[in-house]
Parts: sequence; structure tokens; C-alpha cells
Amino acid sequence: MKIAIVGATGLVGSEMLKVLPEFLDCNDLKIIAAASSKSVGKIVDFSGCKIRVMPIEDAILQRPDIAIFSAGSEVSLQYAEKFAAIGTFVIDNSSAWRMRENIPLVVPEINAHILTPNDKIISNPNCSTIQMVLALAPLHKRFVIKRLVVATYQSVTGTGMKAVNQLMGERNEKVHEKVYPHQIDLNLLPHAGNFMENDYTDEEMKLVNETRKILNDQSIAVTATCVRTPVLGGHSEAVNIEFHNEFDIENIVDILKNTSGIVVADDPKKNIYPMPVAAQGKNDTFVGRIRRDESQPKSLNLWIVSDNLRKGAATNAVQIVKYLVENILEQVK
Repeated sequence: MKIAIVGATGLVGSEMLKVLPEFLDCNDLKIIAAASSKSVGKIVDFSGCKIRVMPIEDAILQRPDIAIFSAGSEVSLQYAEKFAAIGTFVIDNSSAWRMRENIPLVVPEINAHILTPNDKIISNPNCSTIQMVLALAPLHKRFVIKRLVVATYQSVTGTGMKAVNQLMGERNEKVHEKVYPHQIDLNLLPHAGNFMENDYTDEEMKLVNETRKILNDQSIAVTATCVRTPVLGGHSEAVNIEFHNEFDIENIVDILKNTSGIVVADDPKKNIYPMPVAAQGKNDTFVGRIRRDESQPKSLNLWIVSDNLRKGAATNAVQIVKYLVENILEQVK
């Protein structure tokens, strides 16, 4: 089976090459590494094998079974349909296709069952959305979410390698390219993404719109503030949830403990709670600080942490690949 990684030299593309062997048998795979012209000819590593990066046009000629895109919206809009036209299943990590009505937006643990052989372009949700809805989906099913108030604390890795270089350059007093409008080291920026006409950022509106689409409920009220932090390990979220139905904390904890992909780390008396430094390099999403909101009926507070390069991007995409391999590909051969 041929799998193309488009954007193989970026932070997420590199992580995909690490994650794929964790979910699929490498002996059954041929990896095609592709990227924009500035990265063509570079060498990437896949499970000990050195692979030379080729132009995206050449990757199309290889007729891969699956192509995973992590090269930005412009590249996805330019090439995704070209891959789909030759029968390739495209999993796109950009925002290009997420809110298109006919494009599935998939977190496998929640809604992979909606995929069909006709879904040639499949969207990977935004990193902040993925980790949040993974925890929310089973709770919504049981107690029905009315409203969400979300504050995110997002790693610089979500912006890319240039942002990592800015952080480390500031920290080590080295010359660096400036990606953010202000210092990021020893600072917080209430500015993740680009500001829109309503004064929210596109990152904040992704949480609003993608959450409703994945949970298949447009009635959920969502408001968000996204903050960029001088952190490398992952994204953190303080999520306040108001339900339509009453709940017990014991039920909440039990449901989360029995949700695939969730690890409950919640023992505040022992200083046990999720942290990005502990989540880095792991595929799970960690939930803690589970407590009732005492100011509002039927309301709950959660602290949710996940490695945004893993479950927030690469791992979720690879899990979609695994689902396609096990449930869809055989139907089209």
C-alpha cells in the first residue's frame, strides 16, 4: 500500500512519519514523501529508511492509495482534488475543507463510522478541537451539552518551526525570525490565529464551528479565547461545560476513564493533573481538574491537555488511515 505524506519535512509531517509505524505494519507500506519546491531533494526518515522528498506532482504520478496533507490550506486547495481524482483517499490537516458540507470532519473515536468509499477528501480537525471533543463526545451523549466556555493555552509548535525558533532564539538571545507580533518567551499572547471581523481569531471560531460539526449538534453555544504560550509540549484547555441534564462527578470520571484515547490524571491532593510537558510525545489526551462549577447549575470544569503534533494532528490523521485500511479500502479494490 502506498501512502504519500505531503508536507513531509514540516513539524506535523515529520511527526506523521514517526506515528505511522505505531499503528500500521511498516512491511506493508511504501511511503512517498512530497513537499513544496524548497524542500524537494531533502531526506526524511521513516522507520530507519531514508526517503528523498519529491515534488507533489510526481507524488500524484505514483498513484498512492492514501495521501496525508500537512502543507497548509493553499497546497491542499491546489492538489487535494487532483489526488482524489485518481482515486486516492486524501486526509487533509489544514482548514481548507473542514467546514464544507460534503466533507467529513473526523475524530476516529467519535465519528469514523460516517466514512464511505465515496469520501475521497477527509478533513482532520483543528488540534485544539480534537482534544476537546474527544473528552466532550461521551459526555454530550449522556448529559447533552448546552454551552461551552473555552480558554486554550497553545504551544508554539502549533504555529510551526519558525515559531519554535523565535521562542528559543529569544530564550538564548540568538538572532531569529520574528513570527509573532510580540515577544513569546516569558509572555502570553491572547492571539492564536488571525483576527477576524468579529474580533475573534480564526482559531477561536474553529473551536466553535468544528465542535458543532463533529458532535452533530448546531444548538451547542460555544465561546472561546485562544492564548499562545511559550510551551513546546502541547496544548492545554480550560473548558467550562453547561449541560441540559444533571450529573454526578463520579459518573463523569467513570465515563472519561472508559473513553478510548482519554487518560484521567486527577488527584489534586497529590498534585496530579495534566501538563503539556507530560503529554509531549504521547498519543493520548489527558483530562484532570474535574470539578463541578459551583456558580452555575448543571455545569462542569475540565482541564484537557494533549500533544498538538500527535493527537492534535499526526496521530488523528494516522488513525483515520488505519480506519480506511481496515474498513474502506477493501471495498474499493
